[in-house]
Amino acid sequence: MVLGLHPLPVSSSLLASVAYYDNRAILQLEFRSGAVYQYFGVPRQSYQELLQADSHGAYFNRHIRSFFRYALVHPASQSAARESREGGCSKVTSSTPD
Repeated sequence: MVLGLHPLPVSSSLLASVAYYDNRAILQLEFRSGAVYQYFGVPRQSYQELLQADSHGAYFNRHIRSFFRYALVHPASQSAARESREGGCSKVTSSTPD
């Protein structure tokens, strides 16, 4: 993870936290599954709009997901992946907005 990022918790069924690193235009998203991704070249305005969106997941899917290069920083947690396979309450997919 990039030093200097301070994740902000968000109320979303898809995302757990959001962080932005101004100097490098990196948006870091932690998903409810435990997976952490970094998206590169994201304008600060997109970060601000994500935080202000009525649905963080819908904004992510419409404006970020397919538009920026990204890297997996931390894979989903084993327990979240297991609950997802077993139909537990933490089943989350990136294509489902909150």
